[in-house]
Amino acid sequence: MYKNALKRCLALVRKHMVLVVLTVIFALLSVAASLYIPLLIGRAVDLVAGIGQVGFDELYKVLFMILVSALVFFFSQYFVSRISNGIAYRIGTELREKAFLKINRLPLSYLDTRKVGDIVSRIGNDTDQFTDGFLLGFAQILTGLASIIGTLYFLLRVNLILSLTVLLLTPFSLFVASFIAKRTHRMFRSQAERRAEQTEYTDQSINSDKEIRCMCMQDETEKDFERINSEWAYCSMRATFYSSLTNPCTRFVNSMVYAVVALAGGILALRGMITVGALTSSLAYAKEYSKPFNDITGVVTELQNALVCLDRVLAFIDEKEEDEIPFDGRLLHGGVSFEDVCFSYNPNEPLIEHFCLDVPEKSHVAIVGPTGSGKTTIINLLMRFYEPVSGAVKIGNADISKVSRRSLRGNIGMVLQDTWIKNASVRENITMGRESTDEQVEEAARMAHADGIIRRLEHGYDTIISDSESSLSQGERQLLCLARIFLRMPDILVLDEATSNIDTRTELLIQDSFAKMSHGRTTFIVAHRLSTIENADLIIVLKDGRVEEMGNHKELLEKGGFYNTLYHSQFAHA
Repeated sequence: MYKNALKRCLALVRKHMVLVVLTVIFALLSVAASLYIPLLIGRAVDLVAGIGQVGFDELYKVLFMILVSALVFFFSQYFVSRISNGIAYRIGTELREKAFLKINRLPLSYLDTRKVGDIVSRIGNDTDQFTDGFLLGFAQILTGLASIIGTLYFLLRVNLILSLTVLLLTPFSLFVASFIAKRTHRMFRSQAERRAEQTEYTDQSINSDKEIRCMCMQDETEKDFERINSEWAYCSMRATFYSSLTNPCTRFVNSMVYAVVALAGGILALRGMITVGALTSSLAYAKEYSKPFNDITGVVTELQNALVCLDRVLAFIDEKEEDEIPFDGRLLHGGVSFEDVCFSYNPNEPLIEHFCLDVPEKSHVAIVGPTGSGKTTIINLLMRFYEPVSGAVKIGNADISKVSRRSLRGNIGMVLQDTWIKNASVRENITMGRESTDEQVEEAARMAHADGIIRRLEHGYDTIISDSESSLSQGERQLLCLARIFLRMPDILVLDEATSNIDTRTELLIQDSFAKMSHGRTTFIVAHRLSTIENADLIIVLKDGRVEEMGNHKELLEKGGFYNTLYHSQFAHA
């Protein structure tokens, strides 16, 4: 069921072999010390069993040895716990790093079709669940197995008959534990899936809180959450119930084993075949022998849950990454061409078929059309967010599929309709990791008409902001995104509804800055406001994934076609 996850788990542990060896050494010391104590107690009992025959000198030695054994046990257990903690949390850290780095290597098609909450749950919750389960199970199973072997050894030293009695009854405990444990795996997987669903819904509800309040959907949202929460609770209860049967059932069997050993040992003692001290040691070992089984069966279910969670994390880490060419810092020059490009997000729903387009170098191209016509898709293909099903996209004579994505995107400056602000200072949000002087940053902000807004903030350019920062409006955030592009000044510009959240007056000012910046650069502008692209060298009108019309603003109006209809529909009530 989870053989692959277990194999991968062992591979992760193998990287920390030195710590594992230390854990094994201290675990063996701990077990040896704890199992030596019952043998010493048996000797002590024999030393005081006879009336007037107490050997105090020998008894003091035995008591001292018990004290030393107890101290060895204490410190060994401490180091086992400390080292196993280190192993577990190092593995958890490694898994989270791999999973997070995977996000940047996955194709957008994967991220677009997966729930954010499920991915977050795998990186956070599932990794923590695995770490906790592994931490609990690793030390207990290790010491438990050592205890079983050690107990049998000491029990054989005490009495062979009682040892055989314990061995013959052992399979009953193993059968009960395995019978229940095998039936809990499916329930723990269902529990993990419901947990991910709840994480996704909670994340969605928090991010959409304003929309939920505006649409008065609080009651519906609460009901949906209660349904998901109830399903999770139901799955958790079933998983917990079946897993909780393991421990009491094995304890019942082990209590029977203890009772049989006590009965057999009592009979042997009455017949003089063993001493009272040996019987005391045997009973202690019978109890110690059953305890590891209780511990192991108790953590088996935790390990099952941990392996289920590990399987989900590894499934995400193993997802196929984008094919990538090593970064070469290549500079791209020339016009942009789409050669017989076909593309579809869904294979059953064609979108762009045999698309051809030649954009001359340093020209300003506007892409317009109704919603769903393929405007953003063209940009996605140019940026290699998605790969065409067939055909090629070229910049100059270079097929962009033969260029590393990092090199390609380093030559393109893009501003989207959606803004993204990271939790950092305004200055860091503009530079985005680029080495720039304060003068360059401020000049870029002035070109984006954001300098005055920034200086009104509490600490100016050093003010810490975030994506949820309420002191900045959506339009002001978009100005910061525009400033990033003014700072980079790339050879190719892509503006996808870049001024959609900005007021008309500021937009006119920014258009002037755009005109200066885009001079001598190939520029793509995706716009719904057709008044903003009247001066474009070429306007491409898309409809249903195909080019409906092409030309400049004046030519398209004179044609009286689809563009003419779109343009005048925006000014029908002017």
